[in-house]
Amino acid sequence: MTRQVTANLAAIHETLAEALADRPCLIWRGRTWSWAETTERTRRFANLLLTRGLGRRRLLTECAGWESPHDHVAIYATNGNAYLEVMLGAAKAGAVAVNINYRYGPEELAYVLQDSRASCIVFQRSFSPTLERALGLMSSRPTLIGIDDGSDHDYPVGTTDYEEALHQSSPDRPDVEWLADDLYILYTGGTTGNPKGVLWRQSDFLATALGVNSGPGAAPDCLDSDLLVSTATRRTLLALPAPPLMHGAAHWNALSCWINGGTVVIQNITDRLDPADVLDTCERHRVTSLLIVGDAFARPLVDELARQRRDLSSLRHLLTGGAILSPSVQAEWLELLPGLAIVDVLGSSETGRQAVATTTRDRADAAGKFAPSSTARVLSEDRSRVLDPTDFTVGWLAQSGRVPRGYLGDPAKTEATFPEINGQRWAVAGDRARYRPDGSIELLGRDSVTVNTGGEKVFAEEVEQALKAHPAVFDVLVVGRPSQRWGQEVTAVVALRENRQLTLEELRETGARHLARYKLPRAMVVVDAIQRSPSGKPDYGWARTVVDPPR
Repeated sequence: MTRQVTANLAAIHETLAEALADRPCLIWRGRTWSWAETTERTRRFANLLLTRGLGRRRLLTECAGWESPHDHVAIYATNGNAYLEVMLGAAKAGAVAVNINYRYGPEELAYVLQDSRASCIVFQRSFSPTLERALGLMSSRPTLIGIDDGSDHDYPVGTTDYEEALHQSSPDRPDVEWLADDLYILYTGGTTGNPKGVLWRQSDFLATALGVNSGPGAAPDCLDSDLLVSTATRRTLLALPAPPLMHGAAHWNALSCWINGGTVVIQNITDRLDPADVLDTCERHRVTSLLIVGDAFARPLVDELARQRRDLSSLRHLLTGGAILSPSVQAEWLELLPGLAIVDVLGSSETGRQAVATTTRDRADAAGKFAPSSTARVLSEDRSRVLDPTDFTVGWLAQSGRVPRGYLGDPAKTEATFPEINGQRWAVAGDRARYRPDGSIELLGRDSVTVNTGGEKVFAEEVEQALKAHPAVFDVLVVGRPSQRWGQEVTAVVALRENRQLTLEELRETGARHLARYKLPRAMVVVDAIQRSPSGKPDYGWARTVVDPPR
């Protein structure tokens, strides 16, 4: 008879820890935590929450699609061991962790903490001043647990120190049944509106976002325990998620590494991208996979690697998602590391993994050509039907099957983003796409950053990819600027490489090799640096103010 484990993060990690007890589970700043140590620390955190009365309040079957049955634990911190311990420990208590952008100001922070219904906030000591101001704007005061990062700021009144609390808490396995119906919650970045909490059943999240295979003999919402353990014990995976763990792609990568029995490695410098530190960490720990977010991470890293070579012979995969990774930048990586496979994952908070494009030195033409998963489709412009792969018109990238239940506390947005077509539920995150003749999917970008010029739609990310092929361009964003003649005119905001110059005509000439002329920029603004979020996602609002300053 097949031994089975519930499709739940807590249950899976505990099952693997029994077999991998002495193996390294997490490495950061010269310290290694074994699987047994991580298990004990996450149990202690779970029991800490339970003694505060925090956990699961009711069953998911009693909730509407936009409701949660859990207490929510907000994580307001940069990358470190505590971030992943809190995520896993909250699940072990029957509660659920919520990711918080540590760059928020007090008003933004107060909004997300209240919108997420945070019962507990685990925060880094250096963020105390901003948190204190946010708490003053909130109607209630959650439980506060502080991570001491060496800052000299005072904790807000009533804060419990994280390490002291763990030391005093029980190391016993929590008396909680871990359910496939327990939620995983991911807050979006708010680049197209206010941040929203996406609600996934853990079983659905594991299958759709992390690609976890239940095994041939497993019951619904369960995994084959023997297969899970035997696969994990055979692998030697060391994964470094370089972006902030508050970004979904980063902690998805970390959780996926753990599910496969691997070791999560964290770079030393975590409050910003330090390319030398990331590459040094990869070399020092013989990292096998490195996660980045598009060109904003790939370009500085490959420039640093060209400046100072490292022994990265162990690095097998460069993973990316969440932003465009240009073919020209991919080619630079493959020139320096010929044995590398670049895996570009197409997906979103609302859809999970939808398609993958894998590029190697022998398959350089595969860049940007996404092979869709069996559940990914392109919907028609009006979202009324599913397009046939032989229909090359522009539509909406969509996901069917095991999709999220909805947005926390928002029935209207839940209905809009997760429509039903002929009785089947879909997730439509807002990405425009079309089929290619070879059956792959071409991602065109978010509809919210489309430029409407002279009656034509121009997708910003498509233009950005083409313009980045110019050797003088370090980074670029494309936005629309008001125009009496065209309505909007395509405008490029460009950051140049050091000691390089560029004219609009030269930029247009590069773009014309790949784009129709109406898509080419009619204007160019040169800036010192492109403004992006800590996760590497572009700030198009900032770019619009650059090309059309408020009067």
